Amino acid sequence: MNIKYQEICNTVRADLERVNKNLSFNFGLRPELDKEIESFINAPSKRIRSLVTILYLRASKMYLLPAHYELLAAVELIHNASLIHDDVIDDGKLRRGRKTLNYKFDNRLAVVCGDYLLGEALKKLVKIGSISVIDTFADNVKIMCLGEVNQYFSRYKKTDIEKYIEKSSQKTSSLFESALKASIILAGNEVDEKALEFASNFGLAFQIRDDLENVKNIDNTKSASDFDEGIYNAPFILSDTLEEGIEKTKDLINNYVNCAKQCIYDLEKSVYKESLTGLLELLENV
Repeated sequence: MNIKYQEICNTVRADLERVNKNLSFNFGLRPELDKEIESFINAPSKRIRSLVTILYLRASKMYLLPAHYELLAAVELIHNASLIHDDVIDDGKLRRGRKTLNYKFDNRLAVVCGDYLLGEALKKLVKIGSISVIDTFADNVKIMCLGEVNQYFSRYKKTDIEKYIEKSSQKTSSLFESALKASIILAGNEVDEKALEFASNFGLAFQIRDDLENVKNIDNTKSASDFDEGIYNAPFILSDTLEEGIEKTKDLINNYVNCAKQCIYDLEKSVYKESLTGLLELLENV
């Protein structure tokens, strides 16, 4: 993202710092491995799942409990575990400007590290003591795995846009939804369908934009692209010509951005609502 993103983060900087504080713990593996995992988790990261959730709760005038920061730390651990596993699946060598765990060590150890982070996430969720919260994330991890399976079986195939959206929803937007849903439950509020629609639309816009950037940078990076791995994203699905596909993908992103904006339209005016709108505008400007 950019300076504007940092300004948005600053509106809830204290909240984000409390999430990061809950990500500091004794890993208890081996010193050299603990250091690598800790560096991976604390490497420059958008923390966007936590940011979106906190902003929505604040904009909705919901009170954040200490357990919310534990919950969002678990969300970040689940996300980072999925990144480690993705690097194994994709044979990735670089992540956030650093050598991946599978490249620095090997696939076997990287898989175990990802599993370990999932174990730590589960420990945090159990500590919260809400069966509904645990159930939400148990379903979510299954959905994320299903998305990876569906992606595997569609490799080197030009699927239709509906299947692409379904896969993107499973792999990415589902965690945005679960983070917000569980946080609302924890706040003692009824889960509004508009809240889930917002999270879903935001997550899809975020993922499609990321896929678009991947396609646009194919010739500008030495890293393997999704296309090289047989993963055909929106620009290749929406048109037979790349230029037209890119333009249609921008329209698709803007569609989800506008849907997300509609979902927060009725929230009272506040710095938090303005920040949510600002985040959506960052996704829109591609």
